[in-house]
Amino acid sequence: MPPDPSQHDVRTAFRREIISPHLWATRAVVVSTAALAGLVVVGFTWLAEAAFAVFRGLEGQAWWLPIAWTPLCCAAVVWATRRYARGAAGSGIPQVMAALDPALSGGRRPLLVSLRLSMAKIGLTSAGLLGGLSLGREGPSVQIAAGVMLGARRWLPKGSGVSAHSLLVAGGAAGIAAAFNTPLAGVMFAIEELSRSPEQRNSGLIVAGIVLAGLIAVSVHGNGTHFGVIHPGPIGLALLWPGLLAALASGCAGGLFARLLLTCLRGQSPDAPSRWRARHPVWFAAGCGLLVALIGALSGGATYGSGNEATRSLLENEASLPGAFTFFKFVATWLTAWSGVPAGIFAPSLSIGAALGHDIALLTGYTHGAALIALGMVGFLAAATQAPLTAFIIVMEMVDGHSMVLSLMACAVVASTVSRVLSPPLYGALAAIQLPPRPLR
Repeated sequence: MPPDPSQHDVRTAFRREIISPHLWATRAVVVSTAALAGLVVVGFTWLAEAAFAVFRGLEGQAWWLPIAWTPLCCAAVVWATRRYARGAAGSGIPQVMAALDPALSGGRRPLLVSLRLSMAKIGLTSAGLLGGLSLGREGPSVQIAAGVMLGARRWLPKGSGVSAHSLLVAGGAAGIAAAFNTPLAGVMFAIEELSRSPEQRNSGLIVAGIVLAGLIAVSVHGNGTHFGVIHPGPIGLALLWPGLLAALASGCAGGLFARLLLTCLRGQSPDAPSRWRARHPVWFAAGCGLLVALIGALSGGATYGSGNEATRSLLENEASLPGAFTFFKFVATWLTAWSGVPAGIFAPSLSIGAALGHDIALLTGYTHGAALIALGMVGFLAAATQAPLTAFIIVMEMVDGHSMVLSLMACAVVASTVSRVLSPPLYGALAAIQLPPRPLR
């Protein structure tokens, strides 16, 4: 007969949870690997920012230099990715989601997530920022940290009960926590996007690993919020109409962005650019890089990189961005993802959403623009990823927006709902591409 759950022997539980050397060995491996994953993501952050600083120095010498450099760099990154690390292409989140699918055999998992791919992802994503491409490092951080955590399997004691699924969930969420300096968002990302069948027995250990990776980032970067502290002004009825407009606009824009990315990255469209991409991927990447460079030149350099500079300046009301920045950044990010380079969309999505919120503040004459900027950020990110809870918590932690909790949450839900009308979930659909075809019944 199964044990009666109402009966609980304290001595047995104490021996199992407190004095079991086997359990403590398991905990030590998971926690130390989570700390290592956090350090790797911190190192990746430093390298990526240093690479983009080099690009800014190049651009500062002459505005036209990126028109030659960016296509060359984009083509080189795509060539190296296809030649040596195909599994490192794209965001990295779909690969982790596909690796979590029970239908995937263990032998195929290293093609999607591994320590080798993590190292390749670090170098290739940083090279993309060296070229000034419009990409983020947060999505790649998920695959990087997941690869580090998965490598812990060889050190776990036999019968530890910690599966590859648990390690992938912990690693992916630790990547978000360390990249954004937002441990709570990492936990929510694990629940909302990664963990489809959570293992209750090890859930506390997984959360501990996620939080520790976030604390590693906090200890290096400090405990300040990523974009400082916003001053949204009074949250009342005056915000209702412009806030609803921001939610609907960001939902439509983010849904169209997800649909456009999905259509292009599936490679099933019969149009001429898709055929060119299939036949000559490196030359296609060079063409995308050229267009990104031209957009960067037209925008005065504002669209290069992740967009964190533009987002921060908008929130601080110090922006001198071109009027069409929202459109320019949207197109530059789409072209960067379509080119096939390892590239995340989280940071560019926040930048696009911030600019959209700023535009709505100007359109409606709302005087407290920071509130609409924050709503645009959470709305576009929630719509693009269709992960409203993760988007809401990320933005709240990044701008210290606790006074806007209900507003941010409502905007994320509305925008995500609008996006679901326009597009299937982006990461889930891209993850399905990574899986082998399911047998017909």
